Amino acid sequence: MFTDKTLAFIGAGVMGEAMIRGLVTQDLVPPDRIIAADPFTPRLAEIEARYGVHTTSDNREAAERGQIVVLSIKPQSVPRVLPEIRGHLHSDDLLLSIMAGVPIRELADGAAHAAVVRAMPNTPAQIAQGISVWTATPEVNDEHRAEAREILAALGEEIFLDNEAYLDMATALSGSGPGYVFLFMEALIDAGVHMGFPRRVAEKLVIQTIRGSVDYAVGSGKHVAELRNQVTSPGGTTAAALYHMEKGGLRTVVSRGIWSAYQRSIELGKGE
Repeated sequence: MFTDKTLAFIGAGVMGEAMIRGLVTQDLVPPDRIIAADPFTPRLAEIEARYGVHTTSDNREAAERGQIVVLSIKPQSVPRVLPEIRGHLHSDDLLLSIMAGVPIRELADGAAHAAVVRAMPNTPAQIAQGISVWTATPEVNDEHRAEAREILAALGEEIFLDNEAYLDMATALSGSGPGYVFLFMEALIDAGVHMGFPRRVAEKLVIQTIRGSVDYAVGSGKHVAELRNQVTSPGGTTAAALYHMEKGGLRTVVSRGIWSAYQRSIELGKGE
């Protein structure tokens, strides 16, 4: 699909590289049709050596040469980067942002460009197992929507929603979600070590338990509450553990934490 277009990635960090890797390894974009821009020269050398793409430290050059320009920078870099690329995007270009909390209005105004896609991927995108929620301005035509969908699909699954408000929700739930999962895994591993397992054994038990539980949940087609009931025998070990987790307010703590992430995403969008 992208053999006749150049993709410019402004920001060659973890997520920028994940997108480049997905597109190149899945043969969606030839390496010579990708430009990666970053102020850190050694990082550019790494990206060029790994994937054979073009690199530059000039964001203006990247924006000028790309027909699809991906903003894969930190939100804190927006005040510096948007003025740099302003006026360097052509009218038929697509601007795609994967930054958390930065609203479409700010992107469109800052870059002086109307065709904007805002997406929220997550960390498992690095192994093409992520999920991205995205939306688009009315100026994004059908061709550009198809291109955005194809790019995000290279990272895993994708969901289009026509209301930008869902992006801040997705940031809190799926965008930050891996952090919650890793914390829970860490707590399980530490509990295993506390009981007496060697850490390497506890880690293997926890990782495979979570991997297997997820695969089983997907394959069963059942509600997770029903699956939980299946493994909770009356008066059994699982029931004893879940009783204390519920008593300790696990659901409430998780809910409050995600709500806090949601509020923070909104604050970032306001520049707070």
